[in-house]
Amino acid sequence: MVRILSPWRRHRAVALAAVTGLAAISLAACGGGGAAGNGGSATSGNIKWWGWTPEINVANNDYIKAFNKVYPNIHVTYKQLTISGWDAGLRPALASSVGPDVFDIAPGAGMQQYAQYAQDLTPAVKKALGATWKSKVAPIGIRSLSTSSGKLAAMSVGATFAGSLWINQDLFDKYHLTAPTNMAQWVNVCKTFKQNGVGCFVQGAGQTAFNQDTLQSIADEIQPGYWTKASKGQAKWTDPTMVKALTIWKQLFHNGIMEKGALGVQQYPDANNDFLSGKNAMVMMGTWYMQYSTQSGMTSAISAAGVGNPKPFNAIAIPFPDVAGTGRTGTMYGDSDYGIAVNAKSKARNAATTFVTWLTTSKAGQQEVANALNDIPALNGVQPQWDNVTLVNKSAQQSALEKLVQQTTTSSEPRLSLITSDLQQAIGVASTTVAEGQKTPEQAASALQDAADKLPNKGTTTY
Repeated sequence: MVRILSPWRRHRAVALAAVTGLAAISLAACGGGGAAGNGGSATSGNIKWWGWTPEINVANNDYIKAFNKVYPNIHVTYKQLTISGWDAGLRPALASSVGPDVFDIAPGAGMQQYAQYAQDLTPAVKKALGATWKSKVAPIGIRSLSTSSGKLAAMSVGATFAGSLWINQDLFDKYHLTAPTNMAQWVNVCKTFKQNGVGCFVQGAGQTAFNQDTLQSIADEIQPGYWTKASKGQAKWTDPTMVKALTIWKQLFHNGIMEKGALGVQQYPDANNDFLSGKNAMVMMGTWYMQYSTQSGMTSAISAAGVGNPKPFNAIAIPFPDVAGTGRTGTMYGDSDYGIAVNAKSKARNAATTFVTWLTTSKAGQQEVANALNDIPALNGVQPQWDNVTLVNKSAQQSALEKLVQQTTTSSEPRLSLITSDLQQAIGVASTTVAEGQKTPEQAASALQDAADKLPNKGTTTY
């Protein structure tokens, strides 16, 4: 992330257990204990890393395991919080003196809330990559994780992009169906699945930040770039483009594409688990779902979804269907998936900085990121080593994954970084009131514009 919740993947994280603020603080008390007040050793110590992503098996078995081959005396303990429990757990912990040593930050609303607690990483990154460091990493990571004063609050692990659906290709093959490319095909696919007792498309419309992805996809089909202009205050949310996007959004609830009760469903864990457990054949997710193309990632995720004896299936990304009838599909939009920050209050901040810079700036660390298929690496020139990646169905998935990654290289549209939590909340209200029939698309667009007009800087982020 609803807060209205930043759509963090977050896409992305299989939610494990809700964490309250008090519990978070007591757990954090173990982190960094005993380190010197000057930040401690840069090559030894115990640090706590809190995040909503990556998955636990990726963090422990890939990132931390590889890090310890280089720095065996820095012990990293990763704790994955739920998206819905993130703010309740992290905010009081960081306000105290015993918070985590390393923590995730999302662009946009996440930076707005948590950049103040982070140490400036500019000196450490310059030391790691040299004076020309900005030319060696993806610029969106620098731009979206820096404050207006120039502080680099976090370093991007990699980027993620939305604008795709993921389908269970095994279910499509079972019922002799092909991936839909327009509204009519999507409706017919859903009819077939439901006739056979299978859910079709699942979206957690109750976790309203994820509605932003669907609305942005629809709006970009109608008028490419409109969503970004409106987010910057350069176009009105009352423009016919947004009214039409909200109208199409409502149609998804009335033509059998959205499941009944979608407004009561959370994207994480509900929609995520319904797709991974095979209850539904399609889900609205982005490139962060690439990790479930691997045998280990898919097996772990299905198990976390509550399935005994998990059997990986062939998950494939497809372009968002042309529901607007304009002939445009497959627009991708994204920014840094998340950055990792060093808690300025950490007693082990030097060891924490070593871990953060290794994962985000070293070839070895970024290769682990690439091979995990969770993010598009932030370090330029790093690609997945496909021979070292065990896919569920290599012949079907590798070419699709390569195509998906290639699509992201031409994307110029941001996803989260332009929108504050207040504007995100207003978008969420517009989406739910239209879906529930409480407001017409015109009324909802007008209310959204009114909310945007009341925000400083037209709702765009400054921190």
